[in-house]
Amino acid sequence: MPGWPVMARAEQLPPPGGWRQWLMIGGRGSGKTRAGAEWVRAMALGEAPFAARPHGRIALVAETLGDAREVMIEGESGLRGLDFARRPVFEATRRRLVFSNGAVAQIFSSEDPEALRGYQFDCAWGDELAKWKHPEPCFDNLQLALRLGERPRALFTTTPRAVPLLKRLMAEEGTAVTRMTTRENAANLADGFLDAMQARYGGTRLGRQELDGEMLEAREDALFDRAAIDRLRVRAAPALRRIVVAVDPPASSGERSDACGIVAAGIAADGTVYVLEDASVRGARPPEWAARAVAAFERLEADRIVAEVNQGGDMVEAVIRAVRPDVPVRAVRASRGKWVRAEPVAALYEQGRVRHAGAFAALEDEMADFGPDGLSAGRSPDRLDALVWAVTALMQPQAEPRVRGL
Repeated sequence: MPGWPVMARAEQLPPPGGWRQWLMIGGRGSGKTRAGAEWVRAMALGEAPFAARPHGRIALVAETLGDAREVMIEGESGLRGLDFARRPVFEATRRRLVFSNGAVAQIFSSEDPEALRGYQFDCAWGDELAKWKHPEPCFDNLQLALRLGERPRALFTTTPRAVPLLKRLMAEEGTAVTRMTTRENAANLADGFLDAMQARYGGTRLGRQELDGEMLEAREDALFDRAAIDRLRVRAAPALRRIVVAVDPPASSGERSDACGIVAAGIAADGTVYVLEDASVRGARPPEWAARAVAAFERLEADRIVAEVNQGGDMVEAVIRAVRPDVPVRAVRASRGKWVRAEPVAALYEQGRVRHAGAFAALEDEMADFGPDGLSAGRSPDRLDALVWAVTALMQPQAEPRVRGL
């Protein structure tokens, strides 16, 4: 069986030059994960032409620890799926992958940038950089840890999103950038997949980003400003007076149905709203999305669930209560269009009265792509709808309890 340097496409192989970070930007299914895993494998074992010597301390960083294990290590294109004389061993309790020569790859989550402190590495692989929860501090701590060996390097594989960190890295002198499209990897994709995706998303903003690997700025007529969202972003919310979990149920369930928007937010004593979580899910049946909403309610110790009932009426509240009968549910019904409902929330963002506690890539993509005609490709802004319901509920005045003497 031929080795990876023979099998790989040119853009999947390390570019020449003295780069410190290599950005591999590509569409879904373009071969990014396989290329990242093969690069780490060669670096760990010291295989030419990738490495002149073994690299013994490697960092693997993903959006979550689950992603690091399920995609970067155990996934079909992950490290343990590659061709080894002796497969590396994953030590789950120590969150590390140990190679046959003793090299160690330690996994980290972008949710906890501080976990990188105290470590030092001679190379690193970061997956889906544009989706990291706390991109700036996570990247900074990783850079400070890359201090072993003669020339420590990092590879970042990602689908393009116009997030500030990715844009800045692309402009830096020490960065090498390669681009890939989904179509270039057609030989390794299911029959009919590309034709189906092209028919559904070809020529749209979503297709250009997720299939063609293009970096797209926010549309000019977007209601929300991605740059402003990023400027006001915080790592964690302060103490909150109230927390709600908003649910925008889909009209149907199945792989082709809209997502169920589930967004949690809370309001602080000064009246600032903090977006806490995007737990939205696609293709889920009502009991599944209801369980997900209730789980967020319990995890965040929320005060109530706010659920839009236009699509399901009493069924929406009933399916939530079937998961937990005592959960406080407030039903809301949309009587105006999505744009009109979202305008007051966008105004709050402009005033700096709504902040994101962390990064929510899919939600922020919808916000940056939401114009007067909705989202590109005619998609439903399910996450944005849930966000609008959450912020609206929190900004409504609440009656304070009173004690009356008799």
